[in-house]
Order: sequence, then structure tokens, then C-alpha cells
Amino acid sequence: MKKTSNYGVLIINLGTPDAPSAPAVRRFLREFLSDPRVVDLNPLLWKPILNLIILTVRPSKVAKVYQQVWMDEGSPLLVLSERLRDQLKTKLNDTRGNEIPIELAMTYGNPSIEDGANKLRQAGVKNILVIPMYPQFSGTTTAAAYDRLMFSLKSCPHWPGLHLLHDYADHPLYIKALANSIRAQWDKQGERRHLVLSYHGIPKRYVSNGDPYARRCEITSRLVAEALDLGDHEWTHVYQSRFGREEWLKPYADKTLKALPSMGIKKINVISPAFSIDCIETLEEVTLELGDEFKHSGGIAFDYIPALNDGLDHVALYLDLIKQNTKQWTM
Repeated sequence: MKKTSNYGVLIINLGTPDAPSAPAVRRFLREFLSDPRVVDLNPLLWKPILNLIILTVRPSKVAKVYQQVWMDEGSPLLVLSERLRDQLKTKLNDTRGNEIPIELAMTYGNPSIEDGANKLRQAGVKNILVIPMYPQFSGTTTAAAYDRLMFSLKSCPHWPGLHLLHDYADHPLYIKALANSIRAQWDKQGERRHLVLSYHGIPKRYVSNGDPYARRCEITSRLVAEALDLGDHEWTHVYQSRFGREEWLKPYADKTLKALPSMGIKKINVISPAFSIDCIETLEEVTLELGDEFKHSGGIAFDYIPALNDGLDHVALYLDLIKQNTKQWTM
């Protein structure tokens, strides 16, 4: 029987409601939007808006969207993240052949970061590699996950050794995986199209205050374009998912896609490199909303390129991230 390695791996995604229902969505949105990393407004101003307006109006609308993308096994974000974890579990062994425990956790909702960390400690690991599933670092995502991790360890009398991954925006295997998925789509449709790389937006103010997210996204886009030998006129970098009246990172995805047909670009592929796993923002916002806006503005062909999900290239990337970031525990 194989022994458990002296280290384990915790992979963290953002989170999802437990069910495609208004009550479940309300619980999730309350937890998510109460995090000051996500919304940094004065609580005296924000809490009434959140509780009296957003949590009253939004849950039923968002629940209907989740119902459109919900899988038989559950939320796409959770199901596909679990499939990736399960593939990693079957392949992970340390240099001595010991099994390496790996757990999946969510910053908001279930399975919680506290549960994931506890399972690793119960497995007897002395060290934990933590991989937030966000290719590009942001305080709104990666740092928020680490806030939750540290809070979960607050009452732990004996901390494990921790190695916290920053991001992998420019990792060669990540760029290769994205480029391969784009080529596969081009082969499937029988033509190369103008490529739109759409990232989840954040308020511009966050970047002005030092968040490196925009710079990390720009690096990813440039490296993917180089890997595909694309000229500057053959690809476009945009940001999606903004809400509220505050200025967010530009260019905005919706306005840009509406303008492309008038520029003679009527066939496009869209990929969302900031999402490691497909979720409501890609399966509904990109595929349906942005796709409809593009076609209504004169676009002829719109096809979304899925996230890396549990594909072989994604598994290879995570195996390499684990191997390269646990060397100090395998000597």
C-alpha cells in the first residue's frame, strides 16, 4: 500500500451556489459580495445597497441563468473543477512513489477552504501547496482566497508549512494549452478567425491602486498571440462582466464586439483566459449575451472556445505547477 506524501495540494476556485434556486443564489451572493476584497466600499454605504436592493432583486434573475447552464451533476464550475482534481489525484505521486493528497475548495460556498485544509491535515501532511485557479493574480480573487485560507487556520494550533502560488499568467504550458485550444477550434470550424481574448473586469481604481491584474492579463494575451503568430490586427483584448456606474478596465467587451462588424470583422472566436474552468460568466455571458450582441450588430459567425477545464493540457499544466513548487519537500 502506498503511503501518503508529506505534502498535499489545495486548489481553490471562486465558488458557486449549491443549487440553481433563488435562496441558494442569495446565500452565495451575500457571502461573495460581502467580501471587502470584491467590493471595497464603506460598509455603512454598501450593506444597505447589498441587502435591500441587490439581494432582493438579483437572486431570482441569476437563478434562472444558472438553470440554463446547470449540469446533471451540479454547477459547471464545481463539476468541471472536480473532474480536474480527480485526474490530478490519479497522476500525483511524489519522487518516492507516495500518494499526494489533493483537495478542491471554494473561496465562497462549498466545499469550503476550511474543509479542504482540514482534510489535508487529517491525511497527515506537514506541508501544503496552495494553487488558486486564477491564471492572473488579482486582489479580488487570489488574495481573497488567501484571506480565507489564513482565517481558516486562525484557530489551528499547529500550522502546516505553506507554499502559496502567485499566478501562472505566463507559464509556458498555460500559453501552450490556450494556443492548442484555439488551433483545435480553428481546425474544427475550418478557418482562422479574428481572436477576441476576454477577461473578467475589475474596477479601474483597483489597478490604479496597485493591483497587477491588468498587466498580467496583457502578458497572457501577448504571449498567446505570439504563439499563434498573430499580427496586431488579428486579435483583440477586452474585459467583460462589469456592473455599477464606476469605470472598469477597458476596452469593454460588449462595446467592442458591437463595433467589430462595422470595422469589417464579422467572424470571431472568443476565449476567456482568466477562467480556468467554464462557469456562468463564460457559458452564459460570453456564449449567449456577447454572442447575441455581436450578431445583432452585423456579425456573421461567433464561436466561444471553452476554458481549459479538465483537458489533458490543463492537467499537464497543473502537474508541472505542482512538481515545480514542491521540490523543497521532496529532497
